[in-house]
Amino acid sequence: MSGRLADLAGPAVAEALGPDSVVVQPIGAIEQHGPHLPMSVDAVIADEVASALLAAVGADVDLWLLPTLSVSRSDEHVWSPGTLSISGDTLGRVLDDLAGCVAATGARRLVFLNGHGGNSSLLTTACRDVRLAHGLLAFLVHPFVPPAAGGPSTEEESGFGIHGGLHETALFAHLRPDEVDMGMALRNVPEWMADNRWVRFGGPVQFGWTSRDFGPDGLIGDPTGATPELGRELFDEVVATLAGQVREIADFDFPDAEPNPPRV
Repeated sequence: MSGRLADLAGPAVAEALGPDSVVVQPIGAIEQHGPHLPMSVDAVIADEVASALLAAVGADVDLWLLPTLSVSRSDEHVWSPGTLSISGDTLGRVLDDLAGCVAATGARRLVFLNGHGGNSSLLTTACRDVRLAHGLLAFLVHPFVPPAAGGPSTEEESGFGIHGGLHETALFAHLRPDEVDMGMALRNVPEWMADNRWVRFGGPVQFGWTSRDFGPDGLIGDPTGATPELGRELFDEVVATLAGQVREIADFDFPDAEPNPPRV
């Protein structure tokens, strides 16, 4: 049995969820994405991918979706009015509270499905915190591994299509074609970093940045070639990849793991 946790009646939870259940928390963001995309991009992608994932594996994995957490840490975009952001400390506390609720269901596996690259480092830390505090097996997956964290980006974008670029725009154009204004799409690739060996997105030297550091338009990449057709191909690829990841997560456990002592 699989589905959406919020659709269950309270007494049904104890029967529906157990040690083999995999609980997925989609996490998005409400933040500026340049002049051609709405601020809902990350939240929509996380929510739609999670729904498609449930349809893809719900028959063979005991998978349960939590409601999408639409507002997260978007401090690299708060210079743009309308961006909604909570602090890393607040997000960490929210995730800890939710993990405690998941642990109370009897489920042992919690997956953060993250649609906003700016959350990635915090969610990696949260996986360990959840393991220590609640004994859950905690995992982090992405529709796309963020290029800033070493994930793929197109050659035309010099590996820098990290925000509102080709793939993100195409994927959103597939999901919400009426909400994309390609007439406002423009190329903004930081070519000045292209020859850097160390200090670059996805490079071994991490650096602090805001989207305004790369110009006033708020995007980083080249969305001008994005099409809904490309977005459909990417969406199918994303769902297939995540389906494989979740199937492996469902079977993952630590052999002979000792219970974690309570925090003091």
